[in-house]
Amino acid sequence: MKQKHETNTVNMKIGQQFPLTIKRLGINGEGVGYYKRQVVFVPGALPGEEVVAEVTKASPRFSEAKMIKIRKQSKERIKPPCPIYQECGGCQLQHMNYQATLREKRDIVKQAFERHTKIALTDEMLRETIGMENPWDYRNKSQLQLGKKGKDVIAGLYALNSHHLIDLSDCKVQHESTNKVTQVVKQILADLNVPIYNERKHSGIVRTVVTRVGFETGQVQVVLVTKEENLPKKEAIVAEIKRRLPEVNSIVQNVNSQKTSLIFGEKTIHLAGEEAIEEKLGELSFSLSARAFFQLNPTQTVKLYNVVKEAAELTGKEKIVDAYCGVGTIGLWLAKEAAEVRGMDIIPAAIDDARENAKKHGFTHASYEVGKAEELLPRWKKEGWKPDVVIVDPPRTGCDERLLQTIIEVKPKRMVYVSCNPSTLAKDVDRLSKKGYKVKSVQPIDMFPWTAQVESVTELVRV
Repeated sequence: MKQKHETNTVNMKIGQQFPLTIKRLGINGEGVGYYKRQVVFVPGALPGEEVVAEVTKASPRFSEAKMIKIRKQSKERIKPPCPIYQECGGCQLQHMNYQATLREKRDIVKQAFERHTKIALTDEMLRETIGMENPWDYRNKSQLQLGKKGKDVIAGLYALNSHHLIDLSDCKVQHESTNKVTQVVKQILADLNVPIYNERKHSGIVRTVVTRVGFETGQVQVVLVTKEENLPKKEAIVAEIKRRLPEVNSIVQNVNSQKTSLIFGEKTIHLAGEEAIEEKLGELSFSLSARAFFQLNPTQTVKLYNVVKEAAELTGKEKIVDAYCGVGTIGLWLAKEAAEVRGMDIIPAAIDDARENAKKHGFTHASYEVGKAEELLPRWKKEGWKPDVVIVDPPRTGCDERLLQTIIEVKPKRMVYVSCNPSTLAKDVDRLSKKGYKVKSVQPIDMFPWTAQVESVTELVRV
């Protein structure tokens, strides 16, 4: 059944209170209920709970509310283990039993298909979510904004819908190395009295500290994102990192002078150690430069890529396109079973890494180009080269409209869609399903335990 949320039978008022039964979770992890047939979103509420809600935002189509009290509590509610869970906002589901979150993430994917397509996903097509045995300490990278609290330097995330910086001293979903290294780096910056960026005034120098660790190699990279290229006490900072953190293999500066929420700017400067760190996935190893995209949960990434390989159904004769390829991870994961792999990305440093990774493994039949798939695919088609399988792993906004049109024109036999946003996935699949592609399977994977995010792999075949 297609869900209808637009029915407006009541005008809500801010401050209005009413009892509400929570029916399901929304795409951002909030509880969803209906009051006089209007949809109400309640952060922190769980399916099956009866709560008293107070309206915080009213609009003709839906309302947002906060939970005043729980009249009937879900058996799946647990105490969040993180002491700053409520303030931080980085995780949305630490108050829910882990197995229940896996069920709800599958349901979020199902809801997206019901809302944006006419495709009826059977239980056989929409598989159970693949979870983790230990859903903690799984993130290999932290990107924390810097600020000042008196003389102390703090590093953390902005609280939801605010400019209030929450210090993350010990994040429970981060690898212990990233936690340790970030704490020491901010202490070094405080000890040396390095000017810290002030978001409101657009003053100061050091904005963000990015730390990445290789789970298998133990190698660590530190990136200092600065407002300008001139970094005061640069030599002293580098010397102190080397002295206090001998495990750090790579120290890099990135310059971002814009007033923006984006972390990285265009210019990257190598300060000390290696330019990139190494990470291993299965039998493969990858070079990771500062701006290179790499999955944040290596343990689940192996499971994800194996699902992609299964969906690609390779026989050794297929020509593969790896769109949005990053450092080439997915294409190289499949390279042994493919005749040829071609990948593309718009970040030159990522393509440099992808070429190096292919060369390192002796994959002479894997090549990579800087550019957009929607521009390169038509060129290759004119040159007489056509892929059998196209793999896409786009950002949250989904596939570029021109890329979808290009795939429809090139007509690969099979498409594997790796998605981090069920809504844009469903919209793109709806477009493809009207142009000759049929959904064979959808496999949700929990890449980010305790958050509302759900990754999935959708297998599409041309009929």
